[in-house]
Amino acid sequence: MAYRITADLAQREEEWIRGTTIGEKGRLASGAGGDAASITAGTARGTDGGPVGGVATATIDDDEAREAVFHRLESLGYRVGLGVVERVSRQTPRPTTPLDCIKFLCKDLWTLLFRKQIDNLKTNHRGIYVLTDNTFKPLGRMSFDTKKYDAAMQAALVAQTGDVALGRDANSQARVQPFLYFPAGLIRGCLASLGIQATVTAESAALPGATFQIRTAGAKN
Repeated sequence: MAYRITADLAQREEEWIRGTTIGEKGRLASGAGGDAASITAGTARGTDGGPVGGVATATIDDDEAREAVFHRLESLGYRVGLGVVERVSRQTPRPTTPLDCIKFLCKDLWTLLFRKQIDNLKTNHRGIYVLTDNTFKPLGRMSFDTKKYDAAMQAALVAQTGDVALGRDANSQARVQPFLYFPAGLIRGCLASLGIQATVTAESAALPGATFQIRTAGAKN
């Protein structure tokens, strides 16, 4: 369900972007037939904050809605993580030390959730752990779109969303990020159920791999 929510969000965002771009082109075409006075008046109205303010407000609302969805996904993952450990611990003794908990996550829990173990685990022995999965299952069937936005669409995207990543090209790494909030919350929930309070950040440098950084409470760089 979580991944379906992110997919729907991405589709709505793309539809909104396309509709905005078409609308901008239509207004530019109709404005080209007007005289110099009407163009000047239109610019003045924009300076007063009418249309420009409306666009800014819409952008802020969209950003808030997007962040709310991401927070919801992370929270769903957290709740699932709590439940997974509660069920597994009925038959398996819980680890006691932080390092044993991380190893338990990388081996037993990861195998249960994604049918494989973590490929690489690194730590600075001060409360920071980096988990790398080179073939992360939820990203296994994803691929980057190779199409490129033209210059006009790039400018429109940056102006409307303020997101430079969306303006560069359609295969930006930022497109993968929404799909990592749920597993990041899942890891945080598993650790919380094991008695470890931590923050978890996730990123993907190349599909289908994913990297998760775990920073436990009181961790030092």
